[in-house]
Amino acid sequence: MIVYLMEQKHPLYKVKILKKVEKSLKKMPLEQQKKLYLLIEDIKKNGAIQKGWNNFSSLGDDKYHCHLSLHWIACWTWKKGTFLVEVYYAGSREKAPY
Repeated sequence: MIVYLMEQKHPLYKVKILKKVEKSLKKMPLEQQKKLYLLIEDIKKNGAIQKGWNNFSSLGDDKYHCHLSLHWIACWTWKKGTFLVEVYYAGSREKAPY
């Protein structure tokens, strides 16, 4: 057990998904829903900074985003030093809140 904890970079992050994101998932194509799930799993394991995801960038004010595909994105917030990430938008790029 001690070896496992030493190998781990940090504790698992908790990811909160807002209700409006859950609603918007119903409109999202299945393939993009799967990608969002994979993104959330990456965030849980490795934190909010996801440079391996397409078009990842900081939006300022502790906000981040990446593209799930050409037309679909995800946005989340994270305060440095915490282990809580909040997904506040997942949907079309055209309606993105930035």
